[in-house]
This record gives sequence, C-alpha cells and structure tokens, in this order.
Amino acid sequence: MLRLGDAYSLHFMWRQLEAKRLNNLVFGSGQPLITGSQLKTLSVAVPPLPEQRAIAAALSDVDALLAKLDQLIAKKRDIKQATMQQLLTGRTRLPGFSGEWEVKQFGDLFQFLSTANNPRADLSEFGDVGYVHYGDIHTTNSAFLNCSETVLPLIEKNRVAGFPFIEDGDLVMADASEDYAGIGKCVEVKNVRDREIVAGLHTFLLRGNKDLLSNGFKGYLQFIPTVKTALIRFATGISVYGVTKNNVRSIEIQLPKPNEQTAIAAVLTDMDAEIASLEARRDKTRALKQGMMQELLTGRIRLV
Repeated sequence: MLRLGDAYSLHFMWRQLEAKRLNNLVFGSGQPLITGSQLKTLSVAVPPLPEQRAIAAALSDVDALLAKLDQLIAKKRDIKQATMQQLLTGRTRLPGFSGEWEVKQFGDLFQFLSTANNPRADLSEFGDVGYVHYGDIHTTNSAFLNCSETVLPLIEKNRVAGFPFIEDGDLVMADASEDYAGIGKCVEVKNVRDREIVAGLHTFLLRGNKDLLSNGFKGYLQFIPTVKTALIRFATGISVYGVTKNNVRSIEIQLPKPNEQTAIAAVLTDMDAEIASLEARRDKTRALKQGMMQELLTGRIRLV
C-alpha cells in the first residue's frame, strides 16, 4: 500500500504512474506483478500542490472527452448495424423503390477466380505485385480495401505468374478463420488503378456479374443475416474453421436491382465515413493527451 503526504495530489501521482507505463515493469507469467522495490526506484517531477491539481484536472478533461467519443462511436456503430439489418434484408425500403427482390445464389452472382497460395515468408516491402493475404482481411475493420490508401505486402511477379490480377469491385473473401465471427469475412476492392494485385493464401477471389451487382454494395453482402448463418453452417474444422468454394456458391440471398443496391450502399457508406471521422478525432485526441502528459508531467509546460 502506498500512502501520500499532504503535499501530493493522488490524481496527479496516478497520472505520473500512468505516464511511466507500468506495464513495462510487470514480470511473471502465472501472476504478473510489480514489486515495491521497483516503484521506489521511479523518479517523478513534482510541482507545487496547486499545479499538481491543475495538471490532473486538465488530463481528466481530456479523458472525459475520449469517453464521450467512445460512447458516440459505439452508438453510431449500433445505429449502422440496425440500419444494415433493415436495408440489406428489404424490411425497410428507401424512398422510390418497390417490387420484390430476387433470390440468387452466390454462384449466379460471382465468378470464382483462382488465387495464389504463397506464405508470409514470400512477402516483403519489395516486389512487383501487391498481395492480399487472408490475415490482412481479418485485421481490418472495413468491408472495403482502398488500394490508394492501403499499404499491401509485395511479392515478386514470377512467384504469382498465371494468377489473375484483382479489378475494381472484386470481392476477396477469407476462407479460413479461428472463430465463427471471421468466417467468410471479405473486402470489396476499389481504386486499383494501374496496380497489379493478386488475392493470396486462404482467400477466394469473387468477380461480380455487373448486370446483377453494383460496385460499393458487394462489401456489405457478408452482413446479410442469411449469408452469415449459411457460412457458419458450412464451416468445418476444430481450431481453424474453413468453407469451400462450393459451399459459398450455394448460398442464397435476396437482392434488389442494382440501382437500389447503389442507393443502399450510399447510405451505409455515409455512415461508415461518419464513424471513420469520429475514430480519427478520437485517435487525434489520444495523441493530444499523450503530448500533454509528456509536456505537463515533466514541467516543460507550466499551468500555474
């Protein structure tokens, strides 16, 4: 137990410990811990008590802003999820659209193209061809892969000779996952431009029928409840779950006409952009807080 003297603010000292990143001092595997001896060796800059309180209050204000942003982002995500449930199933129709949706199989909607099977060891920062690895699909939070913004691993062209290059609007689906949530996770590719990119290990490359599917909508197909349910039903494995091309080809979904798909995609894309903007603001605020801690807790900038 630590006990502070009257000349020290508890909240200020807690901020100093936060800045010291005590996780770096933790040791032990069964029961991680920090010893009193380690804490005794920590040195901190301590201003007069009024300034300690002012610094702690300033950092608390930033934490409150971060908490509000987290709450707002969670709320926007919930709203988007509810909107997808309505628009992607036809329960709610956008103004100007009516008529029955058609039932199609993935095999009717997509051509399944061949993919490379190179391991991570073949990839690097150098090479001629971009490579979409299934691990990169699992680690993204987006349903889209914007090639003008995303840094892809590269591979030498001779290692992927004969495999088709990805085009705008293609869907790249991961065929394996360590959990049910990631089964069939995919990204719709955009802004390929003049780049040469292949779909790689443990992926399916799906090229949509332009008469049946609109660009910008395909990335949201994975969120249709019947699609997700079918993918989970088809999944096999113990520690890693996988689906086959034939499984995916057989999945049935109800689809609107391409013009309604475009309208639905526009609504969801606007919601994605709003969430991304809030996340960027949160990240900027976190960076601001880190900078404030470095300046205020070392005395480089004084508040009182």
